[in-house]
Amino acid sequence: MTEEQFGILIVDDEPSVRDSLYHWFRKDGFRVGAAESAHAALERFKTDDWDLALLDIKMPGMDGMELQRRLRQVAPNTTVVMITAHGTIETAVEALKCGAFDYVTKPVDPDDLTRVVWKALEHKRIKTENVRLRAKLDELGESDDIVGESPEIKRITELVKTLAKNDVSVLIRGENGTGKELVARAIHTGSPRRYFPLVPVNCGAVPENLLESELFGHERGAFTGAAHRRQGRLEQADGGTLFLDEIGSISPRMQVELLRVLDTKEFTRIGGNRAIHVDFRVVCATNQDLEQLIHDKLFREDLYFRINVFPIELPPLRKRASDIPLLARHFLTECAARLDKQIHDFSDGALSKLLDYDWPGNVRELANAVERAVVVADGPVLDAGDLPLMAPAGSIAARDDALAEMERVHVARVLTKTEWNISHAAKLLQVDRTTLYKKIKKYDLKK
Repeated sequence: MTEEQFGILIVDDEPSVRDSLYHWFRKDGFRVGAAESAHAALERFKTDDWDLALLDIKMPGMDGMELQRRLRQVAPNTTVVMITAHGTIETAVEALKCGAFDYVTKPVDPDDLTRVVWKALEHKRIKTENVRLRAKLDELGESDDIVGESPEIKRITELVKTLAKNDVSVLIRGENGTGKELVARAIHTGSPRRYFPLVPVNCGAVPENLLESELFGHERGAFTGAAHRRQGRLEQADGGTLFLDEIGSISPRMQVELLRVLDTKEFTRIGGNRAIHVDFRVVCATNQDLEQLIHDKLFREDLYFRINVFPIELPPLRKRASDIPLLARHFLTECAARLDKQIHDFSDGALSKLLDYDWPGNVRELANAVERAVVVADGPVLDAGDLPLMAPAGSIAARDDALAEMERVHVARVLTKTEWNISHAAKLLQVDRTTLYKKIKKYDLKK
């Protein structure tokens, strides 16, 4: 917002004050209006929008305090600055409590008032940006990041929209690569907590002796190597959503600690003695059979009931094969844009190859296969030969036997594409040079 766009309305019953301020701010390039009374000011608000109103407190009839209260109803986005005599400073302070941005005293120093106006201008800009960002977050929360048109995915999409509005614990179940974290993010971004962070914790990837510090944080000197206080993931999730992936892998002792936090919403950092209150929603995910773990005394039944208020079961990709072309094109668009390649679609042969495979790695494996194909493809359409070698659906033994051949063909294709530039090929394959040399030797590849 520029000065010319920023509108100031001066409301004062003294003509000298009103006229001098009018010309002062006009000279600075602002859009300026003037009113000799509160009633005249309200009339101006019927026809014009004003970003800032300078209100004299002492005016005949309706005073500045009452006008401020009226403006909160008719022009809630207008910032108010009060003009007051020294004897009414207490009244001005009361106006601040009622929502005024600031006040200045008479006789008015134009330079001091200008500084206040510039502060109000910056305040207005920040508020406008904040509204824009919140609108963008709302838009993201409404967007559908879960790709698919199969009945199974449509049911999950509707379920996610319902759960997002209800602050309950959710347990997402499904095989590896089915998109459990994506569903957790969709629940978070569609919820009232979307203005606060989603904090993911992969419980299976953090060693048991470090998971407690990861979740609860620690005080300085709590243990050897704790040189500084560290905020844990529970604190970071305050106001937002805590996503605990691979929840079935945490130890029985940590299960007790986690259950206590979920019940009380309080915890203590390692080495600390002060209870910290947190408010977060918990969403968990697992690919394990928690009921069997409970039977084997490896998972607490009370924690299971606490996190399993509402379960979501994600189907494997092989059970929603109709979504494969849609997902593949979605990943193709993303990868082609990121790698700056002009590839627009799949050939019929490539799509048939994708549909003939049963995708044990689910959506994650499909995404990786499309990315590898985009790297090696030369034309505007991905062909079957661009895709890695994949066994037909249901042929588990053949698929296992084909893994090495798939890697050999892919490495050879990348080496050919890069004209055997080892550094470039290693970068495309996302391995180091030593690993690539070992693969060349393993598969007896020759230039």
